[in-house]
Amino acid sequence: MYQIELLKSKIHGAKITDANLHYKGSLTLDEELMDAAGMVEYEKILVVNNSNAERLETYFIKGPRGSGVCCLNGAAARKAVNGDVIIIMSFLSINHEAAGSWKPTKVFVDQNNEVEKIEIDK
Repeated sequence: MYQIELLKSKIHGAKITDANLHYKGSLTLDEELMDAAGMVEYEKILVVNNSNAERLETYFIKGPRGSGVCCLNGAAARKAVNGDVIIIMSFLSINHEAAGSWKPTKVFVDQNNEVEKIEIDK
């Protein structure tokens, strides 16, 4: 059977807290948010900016736990400014037969990048 890519998890409504053009790339994110969504350091992600419709692929680096940090680094820093609201998505490859029962984790955050709610569809 073949593999397909599905949404593994997403963090919805995170707010950009910084943009660091002179770092070599990635998105620095509060480790607490990464854990809530089951995401790991260096995982490939898709970032969608709700404030300006930009989309980009990058990867995570851990930010300090409980800090609320959400910082685009390197060239990605040109895709957002402080205060922009984003959605962060990760994906997985799964056997087509198992795909019908897969349910992604959805983490919703408040204006301080703190977890408000975690949903897993039933």
